Amino acid sequence: MSIVSSPKLSVYIIAYNEADKIEAALKSVAWADEVVVADSFSTDDTAKIAQDHGARVVQLPFEGFGKLREDAINACSHDWVFSLDADERCTEIAKKEIIKIINDPNSLDAYYVPRRNYFMGKWIRHAGFYPDYRQPQLFRKGALKFMPDAVHERYEVVSDRKCGYFKSFIFQIPFKDLEEMFRKMNRYSTLGAQKLNAAGQKSGMFKALAHGFWALFSMYILKLGCLDGWPGFIISLSSFESTFYKYAKLYLKQKGLDVFIHNPLPKV
Repeated sequence: MSIVSSPKLSVYIIAYNEADKIEAALKSVAWADEVVVADSFSTDDTAKIAQDHGARVVQLPFEGFGKLREDAINACSHDWVFSLDADERCTEIAKKEIIKIINDPNSLDAYYVPRRNYFMGKWIRHAGFYPDYRQPQLFRKGALKFMPDAVHERYEVVSDRKCGYFKSFIFQIPFKDLEEMFRKMNRYSTLGAQKLNAAGQKSGMFKALAHGFWALFSMYILKLGCLDGWPGFIISLSSFESTFYKYAKLYLKQKGLDVFIHNPLPKV
């Protein structure tokens, strides 16, 4: 008489210098069969904290978020994989839904999970921040493949069935404070410019301004970020800045003006 073993779950968390966030994320998935932290050689205590909480740490060089996620998935041992970022927290209701899905032989191959984003102490209900489906976060290993994009990574669901959607949600705190918001805006605009450049796109300052204003208008007006008060305004303004600088950086790079100290000075 053969004994059928219960399906097991791997959780992967990508991280770089997330010592102030990683512990809460790890605690929220401590019930999983395996937690893999894909660390990109953090210079703080991220790796140590992860190991202290029983996670398996794999060191992966950062060559874009797409490749990082693909490598993190490959490092997972079990048939089901759940993706959790360092600034996300799995809730008890999401945990119960995950367990139910992986134990149901008729489950689909990949599922989107809604995220409740909190910023300035408030749940951001608009501005495109809810349900904020990013990519399938629960999936059978092999059912999700990522493209090697620097940022806003594309993915492919390898299945002949549609994706499912969770009824429950997880939490996300995307920015610890305004300083981190600025740092992320700067980093993502740089990666975004690299992605546009690799795709052969051209830019100009008026194009950068137009894209920035459209991002602000879309988030604040069309997606009703105005209903989220000051947090909604700040998030929308950050979207303007990130988009504007992405195209501005692309323009400057293509013109050879991206490093100002290398620009020749006039003779006097």
